[in-house]
Amino acid sequence: MNRYTVAVLVRNRFGVLNRVTSMFRRRQFNISSLTVSETEVPEFSRITVLFDGAEAQKQQLVSQLYKLPDVCFVRELSPEASVSFELMLIKLEAGADEKNEILATAGEFDAKIVDESEDTIIFQVAADSHELDSCIRLMQKFTILEICRTGCVSLEKGRTTIREMFNQ
Repeated sequence: MNRYTVAVLVRNRFGVLNRVTSMFRRRQFNISSLTVSETEVPEFSRITVLFDGAEAQKQQLVSQLYKLPDVCFVRELSPEASVSFELMLIKLEAGADEKNEILATAGEFDAKIVDESEDTIIFQVAADSHELDSCIRLMQKFTILEICRTGCVSLEKGRTTIREMFNQ
């Protein structure tokens, strides 16, 4: 199985997200990450989906997505030709005796402290999903109280934009 990142440009209308995600469900793809937001033009939204599957099934899915009302353009984003990030907030129990070690470990991931109390610390980490997974693995030697992650956001490198491709 391969991992794919697909950006779907859609008209910003009620029910579009449900129709798009239902297409993944009907094709039996498990969505690993889903991010949706308005674009630089409010009439459009961008759905970024990270999922695993076979190449032939992915091609069929993309063809089927184009048949949905309000889907304007679908673009697969390869790791080499795009920039992808996730945001994670991680809250750790941080007693005085382990705080320095926690800070050193967090520093390996350019984590930013966003809240600190007497016995807890919350870090913000922005990285690709593999790096966030590595961060979690290293932080497991401490007491993780809570983790919250966004979905993957991804943009194609260079001048090309998904809206330009749709308008061609």
